[in-house]
Amino acid sequence: MAGRLLELLRARPGLIASLPANRVELAQAALEGGADALKVHIHVHHDASGTHFGPLAQERSALEAILALGAPVGLVVGAERVASPAELQAVVEMGFDFIDAYAHHLPAWMFSTSPLPCMVAIGSDYTLDEVRALPGLGIELLEAAIIDHAGYGQPLTTRDLLHYRMLAEAVPIPMVVPTQRAITPPEAAFLVSRVGARAVMIGAIVTGKDPESYRQAAARFRAALDQAL
Repeated sequence: MAGRLLELLRARPGLIASLPANRVELAQAALEGGADALKVHIHVHHDASGTHFGPLAQERSALEAILALGAPVGLVVGAERVASPAELQAVVEMGFDFIDAYAHHLPAWMFSTSPLPCMVAIGSDYTLDEVRALPGLGIELLEAAIIDHAGYGQPLTTRDLLHYRMLAEAVPIPMVVPTQRAITPPEAAFLVSRVGARAVMIGAIVTGKDPESYRQAAARFRAALDQAL
């Protein structure tokens, strides 16, 4: 289980769907559109979608339905509040493939004891020296969530490309770029072919929040990433 997403990313540029709500119909639509993996949430208010995600007990039935689809699924374990040790144990038993959180939200006890790999997110205020230290801790995936909230939904800029390129050059682990900007499918292809991203993670800013818009968006991004091979 632990290596499914990494194996996918070794084979081709990855498309990860960060769901704006823990709804199985959204997950199914994303997979039908061509997503390789899914990301779901607990204990967090998701700024891009305006959705509040509750504790595991509240979200569990929906998460189990999403896991039953069979694709690799990662879980954002929280933000200012994170999963408890009991919740983390349940997450492991449920069959998630990886956990995800900003490094400044991910408690040391969770990172050091979790048997699941971590996709660790960094924000706009992280230094390159901090990023370079990630692989030494055993972190396997970098989520380059470097856009300030004020810039969410704005067009991708060349300066953004420079920043992503600097991150890709700083570490040997796969870099995932989330669609905090209004990234287009051709820009996603450029991110993987020229900038150094190994995957693009689409979310509400570029997909909308209903199954059909999600399916169509996933299909457009999948086609663009495949052309970038």
